Amino acid sequence: SNLPSPRQNVPVRYFIMKSSNLQNIEISQQKGIWSTTPSNEQKLNGAFWESSMVYLIFSVQGSRHFQGFARMGSSIGCEKSQDWGSAGFGGVFKVEWIRKESIPFQFAHHLLNPWNDNKKVQ
Repeated sequence: SNLPSPRQNVPVRYFIMKSSNLQNIEISQQKGIWSTTPSNEQKLNGAFWESSMVYLIFSVQGSRHFQGFARMGSSIGCEKSQDWGSAGFGGVFKVEWIRKESIPFQFAHHLLNPWNDNKKVQ
């Protein structure tokens, strides 16, 4: 993206995005968009505006794999997408996929999340 980062001197943020199905991730990879539940929007928008970069790591619930990761390319707007039907999602935002590959959780078991009682990242 040629868009400048909103904040150059603030740390990078990372979020694990759980999807209920693989189809949503495939739509995201094809169209470069994502949508999340309204309860996540404020946290993601805050990170987008307060951080130098926001990375989203995607995983389908129950898959025991990561399906890839992307950079958050825009803040979350009010426009909704019909791509996901009426599953209770909020506004759409741009994502720029960096890696589209299924990676087993076991490859990341050495990563611990200090904000989640040092549990494994999965």
